[in-house]
Amino acid sequence: MNRITLSGNVRQQVGTKNAAQLRRVKRVPCVLYGGAGTVHFSVDEAALRKVVFTPEVTGIELELDGAKTLAMVHQKQFHPISDRVIHVDFMEMKEDREAKVQLSIRLKGQPIGVRNGGKLSQVMRKVTVKGLPNAIPAHLEVDVAGLDINQSVHVGDLKLNGLIPLHDAEEVVVSVKVPKKV
Repeated sequence: MNRITLSGNVRQQVGTKNAAQLRRVKRVPCVLYGGAGTVHFSVDEAALRKVVFTPEVTGIELELDGAKTLAMVHQKQFHPISDRVIHVDFMEMKEDREAKVQLSIRLKGQPIGVRNGGKLSQVMRKVTVKGLPNAIPAHLEVDVAGLDINQSVHVGDLKLNGLIPLHDAEEVVVSVKVPKKV
């Protein structure tokens, strides 16, 4: 898993009025859950964009008033017109506690079946897995070079080192199908 460091300031005042003041000075109000208590803080909007607008799974080392905490983005809210980030919820992660994440799937190679006239169909774009934070990669790479027409890769075929898939093992991830005739 990629790790990014974000530094933030703990907020003493919470509420709608305070959040609006923070947004005017290009700061995003955030909340950290899962630890000893709930922590309200704010982060620079430009620094947060790198974390929010990526399909990769990223571990975030939050530096809040000198204390470092490993966390990941749990939920994010956007402005309906400008698509600016207006609020982010983080979930604290422990090195010895399993986390549930959605990994994006990247296909590698050109299938034999596509060269023979078939059509590649990626059914799943993300797969939900559970595992320890050190075992979670940024994304999953699926080698499709060996797929011929009418063959597919299932969730059970994925190489998930130390991770447990939360999908049925028979669910199709990617397949090569015969194209329909015109």
